[in-house]
Amino acid sequence: MSAVDKPISEQVAKQAAAARDQLNEHTLKTVHWHFSDDTGSPFWLEKKRELKFDPLKDVKSFDDLKKFPLFEDEWLRGGPIRRWVPKGHAGKPVYVFETGGTTGVPKSRMVIEDHWKDYELFSNTLPEKYFPKGANWLMLGPSGPRRLRLAVEHLAQHRDGICFCIDLDPRWVVKLIKKGWMEHLEEYKKHCIDQAITILTAGHDVKCMFGTPKLIESLGEALEERGTSLQEVGITGIFSGGTEFTPQWTRFCVEELLGGPPEESGVYMTPTYGNTLMGLACSKPITAADGYKISYYAPQPRAATEVVSFDDYNQVVGIGETGRVKLYTLTDEFFVPGFMERDEGEREAPFDLYPWDGVSGVRPFHELASATTVGVY
Repeated sequence: MSAVDKPISEQVAKQAAAARDQLNEHTLKTVHWHFSDDTGSPFWLEKKRELKFDPLKDVKSFDDLKKFPLFEDEWLRGGPIRRWVPKGHAGKPVYVFETGGTTGVPKSRMVIEDHWKDYELFSNTLPEKYFPKGANWLMLGPSGPRRLRLAVEHLAQHRDGICFCIDLDPRWVVKLIKKGWMEHLEEYKKHCIDQAITILTAGHDVKCMFGTPKLIESLGEALEERGTSLQEVGITGIFSGGTEFTPQWTRFCVEELLGGPPEESGVYMTPTYGNTLMGLACSKPITAADGYKISYYAPQPRAATEVVSFDDYNQVVGIGETGRVKLYTLTDEFFVPGFMERDEGEREAPFDLYPWDGVSGVRPFHELASATTVGVY
């Protein structure tokens, strides 16, 4: 039975209605914060003059965010970064997080504590049995210009652990690919994997890790070559993310690399979907029975996603139908009233754990796919 055929239960429908009410209330509060003269950021206060409506009077619900023009990539390319800092947060230390710069000047987002809050919320979703409190972590993924390293490190600390980080520069990876230096790329990947193995075999009690699908696979294979495995070096919980997450890869990872589902292998893997703008969307638990399908749910009400029609970005598609991913960020640090992601997927129904829409089958948006560089990570 497909998602289209399955009506949601009365209980989930009630939860979904309550979640929508919460999203509407949160939207109202967020818009007032960003467009009030005493708390808003210079960017949005200036933008308010160009709008054909008054956000403080005319936004009464989440749906009213469609009155705003789409948020543009270019607004985040280049500075000054301070124009994004809300006056209500004046005087606080500010981080700047950048994207990998695969498409020109990197996008910059200012952050104060959002990355901490996002990952503390995510922490609540991790099963204690496989992600024990006090365990140390390995961070094996793009660091350099991104927020990921700091966020995973905070996650480890929040859970009373210490994080060991491998410094992988995604911009160098992109350059190697563009130059066709595949031998250098392979050596760079090996260099990162060697560092990870050194940490995992040095008696540091690392039980949890973040890794991207390609790097987890490379790490598993490198350990196998040395006659050991992720289980044998002590890993019990893997948090992963990246566009390479597909049902096929997940099946391979669970059945071949990890040695079966968590109850058999002792290793639990949770896929996530996230970026510098949104934070982190959690996955519905993946099972063989469900064909290893991966469905992501944004951390409402701090962020929301919709799957919208390719022809009309204000029109949400039906459950189970395909569309482009549209993102909304609604925190008191950062406001994004509708940003078109470089991804597409299928709209998923709410369920008891996340009673709002999700998205599955996430992959590069077909009109942009050929221009997307993923690289070793």
